[in-house]
Amino acid sequence: MDEIFIQSEEQRAILESVRRYVEEEVTPRAAELDAETDPEAAFSWEIVEAADRMGLRTMSLSEELGGMGIDSTTTAMVVEELARGDLGISVVFAQTLKIAAIMEKAFNDDQIQRSLVPFVEDPRAVLSICITEPDSGSNGVLPHSTPLKTRAEKVDGGWLANGMKHFISNSNRSRFFMVFMQTDPSKPMTEGVSCFLLERGHPGFTVGRVHDKMGERLANNSELFFTDCFIPDENLVGEPNQAMKTLGAFMPSSNAYAAASILGVAVALYEKSLDWAQTRVQGGKRLIEHDGIRAQIAEMKMLIDASRAYVHLATTCSDNQEDGWDPTLGALPKAMASQAAWKIATWTLEIHGGHGYMKEAGVEKLVRDAAAFLHSDGVNRTLFLRSANFLEW
Repeated sequence: MDEIFIQSEEQRAILESVRRYVEEEVTPRAAELDAETDPEAAFSWEIVEAADRMGLRTMSLSEELGGMGIDSTTTAMVVEELARGDLGISVVFAQTLKIAAIMEKAFNDDQIQRSLVPFVEDPRAVLSICITEPDSGSNGVLPHSTPLKTRAEKVDGGWLANGMKHFISNSNRSRFFMVFMQTDPSKPMTEGVSCFLLERGHPGFTVGRVHDKMGERLANNSELFFTDCFIPDENLVGEPNQAMKTLGAFMPSSNAYAAASILGVAVALYEKSLDWAQTRVQGGKRLIEHDGIRAQIAEMKMLIDASRAYVHLATTCSDNQEDGWDPTLGALPKAMASQAAWKIATWTLEIHGGHGYMKEAGVEKLVRDAAAFLHSDGVNRTLFLRSANFLEW
């Protein structure tokens, strides 16, 4: 993290601690875990437990609940620092930090006692937010929003849920889940969805296959199934059919954490390019002495700094909505950062030549990771459409 972006000594101390954690716990394990053929084997409880020991896992919660009460911008900086070591680890904690903050704001006292208190006490507890379905990926942000197929029907004392989710981060590992289900089938997804709190092992709620991903492998994503799953009324979060409004109110910049994750990959790629360009000799001089390479590396830095500034604008505005909120900030920073990361990934491959194509250089892993957020947390083209809907024509 460039010093110019650090705003306080507290932030500096937090980021230094996270950097040490990455160097000691993540970097030594990342390549070996990434190479596991079984996607479940790429996940490490040891890394999660080490994060808990340093307070990382819970730092987005208030001090009253046992966290550090860090703001959204500091959280994004932590997420970026984690991703410099490994994208998957960044995603595990970006999801958990984001969801914990949402839960504290959106849950009632009883729900907090039943979820966040045991979450803080359990060193292995991570969290999931469950929206995406096989037929409902971008439907929530396209102009013609359609209902979710996972339905919860009102019954005496609660709700009866049936359906499935997929691609859900942490979902085969999480202890607590915020699950979004259609409760008014006559309405589109944006208007007829409710959110429910579920704990792992709830009757009728099971985990399906773990997806075998191209990159971001240290984070698991899986299917979730709901089969005549009875959810008591006390597990309804907020008001019925208002889940999307609740999410927007309590965490409008959630995509900024996705942007921060992929930005960390861009930084790792940039650092590899800079190091290689300063040591590799081609045509009688170091690559950095060739004008084309030197200019390309400068452009990498420009894209990273501009993307980071955009992310920090989104997180700062999210925490200060009384001063105004631009809803495009909930989408465009992620699109910008992911496009920048992909461009930097292709340039890094070119700068490394044949060496970059060999796995031992470490570029290949970063290229696979860099592809992840062209679609994750919203397909970029869809996010542009969503943002266009907020513009005044």
